[in-house]
Amino acid sequence: MEEGKAKFAAVTDPVPKLDSASSLRSSGPPVKRSKPPSLVSLCVGVVGKHLEDIITDLEEIAVTFPADIKMAVAAIARRRRLLDNNVIVSLADGSWEILDISGSNVSDVGLIKLAGICRSLRAVDISRCANITVAGVSGVLQHCHSLETLRCGGCPRSDYTARCCLGILKPKLHDVDGDSWEELDAAEIIDGAHSLRWLVWPRIDKNTLEDFSAECPRITVNPKPSPFTQRWTQAPREAWPDVILDETFVKDIDPETWAVSGLRPRRISAPLSSPTSELSVAEKFRLAFLERDNRLAPKRAKNVRQRQRRAEKELMTMDTRAKALALASKLSRSLNNRH
Repeated sequence: MEEGKAKFAAVTDPVPKLDSASSLRSSGPPVKRSKPPSLVSLCVGVVGKHLEDIITDLEEIAVTFPADIKMAVAAIARRRRLLDNNVIVSLADGSWEILDISGSNVSDVGLIKLAGICRSLRAVDISRCANITVAGVSGVLQHCHSLETLRCGGCPRSDYTARCCLGILKPKLHDVDGDSWEELDAAEIIDGAHSLRWLVWPRIDKNTLEDFSAECPRITVNPKPSPFTQRWTQAPREAWPDVILDETFVKDIDPETWAVSGLRPRRISAPLSSPTSELSVAEKFRLAFLERDNRLAPKRAKNVRQRQRRAEKELMTMDTRAKALALASKLSRSLNNRH
């Protein structure tokens, strides 16, 4: 009888009961699985990995790209040190609201063309751009009337440009007798950055910061988080010093795409304890040498062509066979012209 009850219990309850310890071990936190990349991200990654092969035809290829894909390709080109005037202008889209060309070879010419195309820009990062001067920044301010955030500095040349640009960022007023220019309309401001509110320049020195803040209180330089909440309550995300503007456009793309050239995106370096107020002597000599080298490049090319022509003439005078061939070719051309 007892043996029959035991068999009945085994049949009705086939699942053995686990002890509490084993159940706790098995009920751990769920394993988070990484989301597979989308097909679009994979395609953009392939394009970015072979970007140098299509740069010559990029303008025709990128015509059909959506604005976010163009931004992603530009971000990959910047990380691979392939971003220059031709590349960024070929990818430019009128709907862009941010522009990150930091550490690139874009110059004033390319930046001004960009500003003419992308007139809705709200944030621009030109940090570590040694080829951009006051002329390029002035072109951006002239075309982009919605610009709120400007990021600059990061290298001696860019710091020098940022220092020279402070004068054009300050507004000049029609009504100089008013109580405060903060309450004036944009029509009463004849020059300066009308809409600029945030300037990110980590290496600005203390005296320059105090003078600029006093003369232009509307623009906040290097915004900091609230001491109570440690959050950026007022500054937009584009004005945070540790944020890379184009990071959101490549977050789903494999980093190996731009590791081809061994480059990783760099953040703006922290302020130095003793910032330099001007370029060093060595940097001035380097820039002067580059300027002279670029100025003399056409002359050097002309001299090379002249030497080639002289060598050909000398060969004709010294080599009888070459001279005979040259005279024969001239004679054949003259006969053909007569007929």
